[in-house]
Amino acid sequence: MAIRLAEHFEGEIISVDSMQVYRGMDIGTAKPTLLERRGIPHHLIDIADPGEEFSVARFRTVGRSVLAGTTAPVVIITGGSGLHFRALVDPLNFAPTDPELRSELEAAEEGVLVEELLNIDPSARSIVDLANQRRVVRALEIYRLTGETPSSRASTALAEDVRRYVPEIEFSAVGIDPGGALEDRVDLRLGRMRGAGLVDEVRSLSPALGRTARSAVGYKEILEALAGEVSFDDAFASAASNTKKLARKQRTWFQRDPRIRWIPWIDDPDQRVGRILETFD
Repeated sequence: MAIRLAEHFEGEIISVDSMQVYRGMDIGTAKPTLLERRGIPHHLIDIADPGEEFSVARFRTVGRSVLAGTTAPVVIITGGSGLHFRALVDPLNFAPTDPELRSELEAAEEGVLVEELLNIDPSARSIVDLANQRRVVRALEIYRLTGETPSSRASTALAEDVRRYVPEIEFSAVGIDPGGALEDRVDLRLGRMRGAGLVDEVRSLSPALGRTARSAVGYKEILEALAGEVSFDDAFASAASNTKKLARKQRTWFQRDPRIRWIPWIDDPDQRVGRILETFD
């Protein structure tokens, strides 16, 4: 749909997908092929090695540079990574990071990190997903660098900016709601990814995948199968379940944004384009 709109407006596309930034992660991120892009310039795709930690702050810097430098009459921003979208258009500021400290924390036992975080901030269990080591590590990294706990950050300017929905860059936004068809579409897409060679893609990338890339839905589950921890059928079943959970979270995130105008799913793509264009009249 973004490509069709870009063709209509003679514009360009920025992908706000946190994993399409990584080279080689093609099938599992549903990255558009060069043929599918139909000559439309795409930005924020294939700009990092999969071993890199490509933060949302870095995404914002690169994306803002694209917006400042383009001569296109319209830029279509598309994708499901809600914080990346907000970082691109809204006045969000992010806590600092330190690669050495991050490595030190990642080397520690997960249980030790959770205990440290709860000792610092007992209320963190209601704010941070303690089962997600990456989030625990990030919370402790921020605390050690700034002294801010998850509880204190929940009432900071960043949290206020997230709730305010006041943009730095003006935009018009449309969301397409697939309704009850969402779960069937997830199953169908994962089946297509499996048939297209997703297992081989993950196998070839596995030695080069960094912490963030390895955590991507689909890649994480197949890595477990490649390690012999689960069967490939179970891995794809878990990937489907986790994708559906992620989709529900994405939907909730975007539905909070009062600036987005929603239209229902329409099977005919030409009619979908027409409904989207109507919202801009």
